[in-house]
Amino acid sequence: MICRFLCNKKKKKEEGSTMSSPAVRLHIQNHYVVMDNGIVQVTLSKPDGIVTGIKYNGVDNLLEVLNKEPNRGYWDLVWSAPGSKGIFDVIKGTCFKVIVQNEDQVELSFKKMWDPSLEGKFVPLNIDKRFIMLRGSSGFYSYGIYEHLRGWPDFDLSETRITFKLRKDKFQYMAVADDRRRIMPFPEDRLPGRCQPLAYQEAVLLVNPKDPRLKGEVDDKYQYSCKNIDNRVHGWISFNPHVGFWQITPSDEFRSGGPLKQNLTSHVGPTTLAMFLSGHYAGQDLVPKFRGGEPWKKVFGPVYIYLNSGSTGDDPLLLWEDAKIQMMREVQSWPYSFPASEDFLKSDQRGSVCGKLFVLDRYISPDVIPANGAYVGLAPPGDAGSWQRECKDYQFWTRADENGNFTISNVRPGDYNLFAWVPGFVGDYNKFGDIMKITSGSYMELGQCIYKPPRDGPTLWEIGIPDRLAAEFYVPDPNPQHINKLFINHPDRFRQYGLWDRYSELYPDADLVYTIGVSDYRKDWFFAQVPRKREDNTHQGTTWQIKFELSGVIQGTTYTLRVALASATLAELQIRVNDPNARRPLFTTGLIGRENSIARHGIHGLYWLYHVSIPSSLLIDGTNTLYFTQPRCNSPFQGFMYDYIRLEGPPCLTEDI
Repeated sequence: MICRFLCNKKKKKEEGSTMSSPAVRLHIQNHYVVMDNGIVQVTLSKPDGIVTGIKYNGVDNLLEVLNKEPNRGYWDLVWSAPGSKGIFDVIKGTCFKVIVQNEDQVELSFKKMWDPSLEGKFVPLNIDKRFIMLRGSSGFYSYGIYEHLRGWPDFDLSETRITFKLRKDKFQYMAVADDRRRIMPFPEDRLPGRCQPLAYQEAVLLVNPKDPRLKGEVDDKYQYSCKNIDNRVHGWISFNPHVGFWQITPSDEFRSGGPLKQNLTSHVGPTTLAMFLSGHYAGQDLVPKFRGGEPWKKVFGPVYIYLNSGSTGDDPLLLWEDAKIQMMREVQSWPYSFPASEDFLKSDQRGSVCGKLFVLDRYISPDVIPANGAYVGLAPPGDAGSWQRECKDYQFWTRADENGNFTISNVRPGDYNLFAWVPGFVGDYNKFGDIMKITSGSYMELGQCIYKPPRDGPTLWEIGIPDRLAAEFYVPDPNPQHINKLFINHPDRFRQYGLWDRYSELYPDADLVYTIGVSDYRKDWFFAQVPRKREDNTHQGTTWQIKFELSGVIQGTTYTLRVALASATLAELQIRVNDPNARRPLFTTGLIGRENSIARHGIHGLYWLYHVSIPSSLLIDGTNTLYFTQPRCNSPFQGFMYDYIRLEGPPCLTEDI
């Protein structure tokens, strides 16, 4: 039975007794090297370091045997010289070395060293790909060490990851989360004759899929993207035989953009990705740019490729349940003790920070409020909120408990700022801009930290929830011709394709008007402000209105409008007060954002917060109207997702403060 097999294997691992398991063996051939621990056998090309074969549970190769060997299991990247078009490269080593070889562990290195003869031909990095197999382990690990030496050419690194392409005749069921798992289309279903390309390039409508049950559905890899904080385990299940192939990432420290950054996971192929760095849902803001010959070194990973199996007659979905248990074991084991590179720091080489975070907003409470559920992290020094655009170094995050207590463990030595943001409050906390120096073995107690969110006066009205997402707003049903059945009646209903077009159907002649005290943002505030489609299929900008009543406007004072955006894509927000035709808006963001969250079903990208001062002379006693104009309309995907909007009165409206 599957449970008996898996539980017995885990019991042995828990007890630390691997002597009953076969020793790890290494077989070095002319063009290949094979790691074998009696459970899994992994074949890599030599010296390239491409995973060409994974033998497990009687299956000679879990990877797609119809693919050429370099297109099965590989590290890749996208890079460019400044101002040039991106270049996709599969990373192939030129030097093979055995780092560790004993009965309990094998670690292999496949290096590619850069020299001036490679300028313009290969990314100016030394790259050391490592693969590890442990005794008794039902899988293997991989990590990479990237290094740019001082004085080397400038370049941009748009993306880097590990890709595995599995056998399409076996792996047809994908699992990303408990509520995101399903039978998937075949790769042929995305070819001409079996699909219809849709408006956004990665999306297709399945018109003649091999599995007729999928006919009429949309397939788009971005429907399965995931926030870093939730992107711990995903992969595929084969029903014949019952085998699971899982990619487990136990730490976010080497990923860019912080805990909310979204990345791809698994998608039609069947393909499984370990994403380390990408501009998805962020654009150029999360593309590291190396200039002036700056030195840089970073360790990506290790990640764990975990394999499990069951018997015919067992529920194959138990493999997913087991993969989640294994993921928790890997998380608890981080940082691993077994990687041999001195660049991967072990637990005793790291430091920890603890403290207690409170929020002080005197318009809500005269006392400090525990920052329940706050995201608290250490990231390279910068302004408040700079962590979400940081993409070169390491970040370390945790969640505060209901009392605001937090502990950030296993932090690599270095200089950091303490950052935080608190669901329910706008803005970002940065501990006074203080630089915190973490050293090996250090334990720093910060005591009480107090975040004072932006606030000038009492709340007159608000729209939405300040949580950096647009999920609370009205997300329409999809076009019945463009559905993914997985997301029908699903909490993530925003992942359906083509929702941007529904705005034009709901508001064919006039734009959204929201009346404070009457409208309900859950029903009346469309989740994204996008252009309206005209009858000739061109687009026009949109102007949304917020109507509200004021009495006793205090002249000579200033009212404050807080506008938090959950995402922006080649858009501009212009705000006018009581005059939609004013030649100059009171406020404009200018053109911002390249996040593509609207087209890629993301419900958020980067967080943008604006503070708009409204002179009382622009307001009247009675009905006032704010006009939010998004004029950019070259494509249907331009626009904003709002997080939260609040109007504050002048401070003098509250005598106690």
